[in-house]
Amino acid sequence: MEAMVGTVKGWQENPVKFARSHGVSLSPEAEESNSEERIHILIVEGFLIYNYKPLIDIYDKCFYVSIPYEECKRRRSTRTYTLPDPPGLFDGHVWPMYLKHRKDMENNCDTIEYLDGMSSKEDIYNKAYERVQNCLLNNL
Repeated sequence: MEAMVGTVKGWQENPVKFARSHGVSLSPEAEESNSEERIHILIVEGFLIYNYKPLIDIYDKCFYVSIPYEECKRRRSTRTYTLPDPPGLFDGHVWPMYLKHRKDMENNCDTIEYLDGMSSKEDIYNKAYERVQNCLLNNL
């Protein structure tokens, strides 16, 4: 987690240089000399990104896509893993650990906006996009 904090802070210091050093293609606009004045957005994604206070302190906007137990179990059962889940892993470990970490997250981060994972991907994207856009407009 400390390495992730360092990575995010490196991006914050110079998003263009960071992108180049990590092999990320940049748009021509981002390549311009005044790109420091442009808005750069970094998306941090992961299971435990709201459970580590130094990371939480860096975020400008937090989203969490949630789905109910039945849907989570169904989706996991449709995945193909190199080593398949042993019987009972979801109910005996995966879901209880999810609940534990979600409770920790809710206690650690009060700025999370919840998105309904049962909505279409397009709807989830549009809601997140609108909220990020509003955040940017309010901070300019």
